[in-house]
Amino acid sequence: MPRPEHGGPPELYYNERESTKYTNNSRVIDVQFRMSERAMELLSLPSGQPSLILDVGCGSGLSGEIISEMGHFWIGLDISKAMLDVAAWREVNGDLFLQDMGDGIGFRPGTFDGVISISAIQWLCNANKKHHRPAHRLYRFFCSLYIAMARGARAVFQLYPENSEQLELITTAAMKAGFTGGITVDYPNSTRAKKMFLCLFTGQTAAAQLPQGLDTTFSPIANVVQFTNERFEFSGSKNKLAAPAHARKKSRDWILHKKQRRRRQGFEIRADSKYTGRRRKHKF
Repeated sequence: MPRPEHGGPPELYYNERESTKYTNNSRVIDVQFRMSERAMELLSLPSGQPSLILDVGCGSGLSGEIISEMGHFWIGLDISKAMLDVAAWREVNGDLFLQDMGDGIGFRPGTFDGVISISAIQWLCNANKKHHRPAHRLYRFFCSLYIAMARGARAVFQLYPENSEQLELITTAAMKAGFTGGITVDYPNSTRAKKMFLCLFTGQTAAAQLPQGLDTTFSPIANVVQFTNERFEFSGSKNKLAAPAHARKKSRDWILHKKQRRRRQGFEIRADSKYTGRRRKHKF
């Protein structure tokens, strides 16, 4: 399946139709609940006392329900007005703010006891406008987040990085902003169940140890993130697979790539041969 980030900006992708479909999908709800519970577990909040949690990319408030059930208060940020409208219609308990996290968050220093985010941070790795610079937007977000968190607090981001370069871009911005921490991987040997969590700490303390991932007992490479290079780049908001950067238009590489893309779309394409893309001599 194509990644949602390649379908355009999140505020346009999650329109009224998509927001309603997302919130009413039983499978999405189940996955969202389980990932939110895991994120709250990784926060390691003190038991017996309510905390104030920031939910970045809160959407329709599915993660907020888990926070409320655990006895905590929460504030949600999201760039999609349609998603927030669904959350308001569902009468969630948290306070909702329409905000682009790439522009930074404007809360007072030390406001939050913890931060969670489910499947949102990777959206900042795409430039949806001409003035967008992913590295700058990530750094601005993490800097403002670091200020808004209480010292000793944790932030847990569940994310789906597209490749190792994207993961490095996110973690580098977080470390430059002052965070410490790393990646925790649950079920690293499973294709479907594997989940990555970026666990960040505000300051180095004795308790700030990277949590252990689930089901890593029998894995010799536990908590190691592995990527392959068998991925394809996308050409911005047009949602089309882009040809390799070195491929000149109508060259052999360009034609082979285009034929491969059409085959994946279900079209019947002629088989490749040594004559594919070969220039014909002009006849006089």
